[in-house]
Amino acid sequence: MSKNINVALIGNPNTGKTSVFNQLTGLKQKVGNYPGITVEKKEGICKLPRGVKAYILDLPGTYSLNTTSLDESVVVELLLNKNDKDYPDVAVVISDVENLKRNLLLFTQIKDLKIPSILVINMADRMDRKGISLDVELMEQRLDTKIALVSTRKGFGIDRLKELIANYKQLSNKPNINTAVIAPEYFKNLKEVFPKEDLYKLWLVITQDVNFMPIERNAAASVNEFKAKSKTELKRLQHKETVLRYQFINGILKETYKKDFRTAKGFRGSLDKILTHKFFGYLIFFAILLTIFQAIFDWSGYPMDFIDAQFAALADWTKNTLPPGILTDLLAEGIIAGIGGVVIFIPQIAFLFLFISLLEESGYMSRVVFLMDKLMRPFGLSGKSVVPLMSGTACAIPAVMATRTIENWKERLITILVVPFTTCSARLPVYLILIALVIPEGRFIGLSYQALTLMGLYLLGFVMSLCSAMILNKILKIKSRSLFMIEMPAYRLPLFKNVFYTVVEKTKSFVLGAGKIILAISIVLWFLGSYGWSNEFKNAETIVKERIDNEGFNAYSKNYLQNNLEAFKYQLKDSALSKNDKIDLTNIRTALQERDVELHDRLVEQEIASFKLENSFIGQAGKAIEPIVKPLGYDWKIGIAVITSFAAREVFVGTLATIYSVGSDEEETIKNRMAAEVNANGKPLFNLATGVSLMLFYAFAMQCMSTLAIVKRETNSWKWPLYQLLFMSAIAYVTAFTAYQILK
Repeated sequence: MSKNINVALIGNPNTGKTSVFNQLTGLKQKVGNYPGITVEKKEGICKLPRGVKAYILDLPGTYSLNTTSLDESVVVELLLNKNDKDYPDVAVVISDVENLKRNLLLFTQIKDLKIPSILVINMADRMDRKGISLDVELMEQRLDTKIALVSTRKGFGIDRLKELIANYKQLSNKPNINTAVIAPEYFKNLKEVFPKEDLYKLWLVITQDVNFMPIERNAAASVNEFKAKSKTELKRLQHKETVLRYQFINGILKETYKKDFRTAKGFRGSLDKILTHKFFGYLIFFAILLTIFQAIFDWSGYPMDFIDAQFAALADWTKNTLPPGILTDLLAEGIIAGIGGVVIFIPQIAFLFLFISLLEESGYMSRVVFLMDKLMRPFGLSGKSVVPLMSGTACAIPAVMATRTIENWKERLITILVVPFTTCSARLPVYLILIALVIPEGRFIGLSYQALTLMGLYLLGFVMSLCSAMILNKILKIKSRSLFMIEMPAYRLPLFKNVFYTVVEKTKSFVLGAGKIILAISIVLWFLGSYGWSNEFKNAETIVKERIDNEGFNAYSKNYLQNNLEAFKYQLKDSALSKNDKIDLTNIRTALQERDVELHDRLVEQEIASFKLENSFIGQAGKAIEPIVKPLGYDWKIGIAVITSFAAREVFVGTLATIYSVGSDEEETIKNRMAAEVNANGKPLFNLATGVSLMLFYAFAMQCMSTLAIVKRETNSWKWPLYQLLFMSAIAYVTAFTAYQILK
């Protein structure tokens, strides 16, 4: 059996590289970061003919090996470093059948690195519609390679590609271009000074300032014979190299590539005029967003209720089945409750990623970026800033990393600082549970109040990011000027497989990423909520029973008792009438008395648990911070949730789920426990004023330490993330305070 093969997928953006990756690997893929840098690393496993296994590495999109961003530098450094464990045995260069000329520039550069290379011409199903014809055999001869004509949409060409990868040793590694002709004397000197190095690799090391590659100088040759070039001279030579490559490419395409515009069909131009219209473009985008948020609420309601009920039942089963003790309490009240507080939101998170994926796959998202450029300019941003702001709806961390494509430092810094205002998926669980609790059900012109509220929160975050950008643009005294350019990909129907893989991968990443944090925090919170050192905690049972005997139940228990008894009365009457039996008032009275005793005992236990929680370690900590959060409408429990959610915003719901579960009725769902919470005057704690205050707080607060760490790394300073933390926290507190004081 042959050894495992390292395969690098390389290509320009929008060539369908991800589609090919998904076809090769399916769900056998994972996403991480390259060691030491925050660039996404996507890899998967593919089984090839004759039992060969290939490790597929999906490299960041790049237009050439003349890098302009950190993402592109990753590609160059890997291809130059044979000692890297991911160094490819074969490079698979993905091209688009409609943009072969531009795509082949990258292919010839990789081929000149003497790496066995396969050219994949993707989207081959569009050839007839676009009037394109190819002489594949002749193109293979001219490029000295093997070509796989592929359509990931129609599903053909993948088997051919797998066969070529398995037989990569038969590929030629001869270069396409002799780069030395652009400056013969200069390259001659290079060869004399560095005789053991490949000239083209050496040329890339020099022009890209890659310094990890070991270079041995010829001791016999004088270093003085090699005259280093200035940056301006190197840029001029790079331009000459590009011209030389396009001359080679044009010669090949003239022989092998034909496009008859008379037979081409399409409506892209007409559609672009509508979608990027200065008025209708924004209206269409707004309507699409409204539809998305409406669907998130309408479609996910049933699965959410099901998940919530199942976790409540699981916690109840755990308590009733396992032996009583610390471990059982930890599982039921800590781990299950905490994780359940995040898993419940899988349907909404999945739907959000589904719609984002559909917009990206169809080519519409690039039109949104183009459309928003005009909106960005007055605020000191460019159209390129829209990409991080839009991707921030998924997560602020990759959004901050996406700013690397912005060449202008001032625009990039401003974008980094305002991206966290964009509503990310981590805020979604907080918004959804609060909207469900405090926003009434009802519809306005067919749209629910809850969906409109969610839409408003997203718009609020975007508006705040623009306002903050405008302020920073005036404060930061950095002179800058930049141009905005973006490629408009062709419209295409989204591939089901691509959308499915994206939703699964993103949702899994969200749940596992949040789950790890929540699991750890839930265990700590359960311990802090289950133990205490004060006399009140130790003597809780005696104190509470004496208080109930003297003063009666608290407001929450009275409401709970009344509601349960009323419901039980109706249940008994309905049961008797449904059987056509004569109602026996004596039996009903006896049943009510028994039910009353049962509820009484349960509420005594509930109040004891509540009193112990209030006097536990976490209760005392919460009481200490309560004066700070009380003006915002929060009690000490919410205050604890706000503090713990600094680890990750979505921890807010998991924290409350854990706190409310300690010693509580496990049959109740998380949402019901939160809805049943009352304040000192016996009214619901999560009312409109408190709910709006919390939503506004999370709309503006920097409740994510991971984002702060990424900002520090991207700006190479703690100054900017600290400013960011203080600025966003101040805005969040003042806004939440104002909203609560007005609405209470």
